[in-house]
Amino acid sequence: MSDRALTPDLLLGAYAAGVFPMAEDRNDPGVYWVDPRFRGVLPLDGFHMSRSLARRMKTGRYHATLNRAFSQVLDGCAAREETWINETIRDLVLELAPNGHAHAFAVWDHDRLVGGMYGITLGAAFFGESMFSNYTDGSKMALAWAVDHLVRTGFTLFDTQFLTPHLASLGGVEIPRAVYHQRLHNALEAPANIQKIPLENDPQAVVQRITQMS
Repeated sequence: MSDRALTPDLLLGAYAAGVFPMAEDRNDPGVYWVDPRFRGVLPLDGFHMSRSLARRMKTGRYHATLNRAFSQVLDGCAAREETWINETIRDLVLELAPNGHAHAFAVWDHDRLVGGMYGITLGAAFFGESMFSNYTDGSKMALAWAVDHLVRTGFTLFDTQFLTPHLASLGGVEIPRAVYHQRLHNALEAPANIQKIPLENDPQAVVQRITQMS
């Protein structure tokens, strides 16, 4: 599909139908739609908090923000040798952000961005698009903060699209397409508001809640 045919509303409609866009590479202006036979999801009550990750977060050295430096997080996710985030997708995500449908979690060491992730929201579904690390455990900390916040604000589905070994180590699983579509339908009918409450500023509280849930 050409970039002229893809609009923010069409993109949201695709997510609601259970499909998502990807590009062949950053220089390909077009996108194609994906609806995997097996879908990756991260159970919101099943995040695996390793001891090393818990220790790192408990140092108090790091803090997280929601929707601060959105474009930096997006560009951090795309800053790799091979990426499916082309200019078309980047522009559309940036258009969705002011409307409350695209959100970015960022983790900081003072004013240094150490990692982050971004995703799309519809109803009580969070579509995790991509994440990155500039330093050790940057993306894991972002994911932990995201899981904690999504639970606290009423989300029921965390879609990871595919299941990578990295996501599997953090609690991600695969479910058949039909099961995913049913869970998506239920999530779209449920209310959730990612900005209902502020993001937790105490990393020890995040660790404690996730440890109690899993």
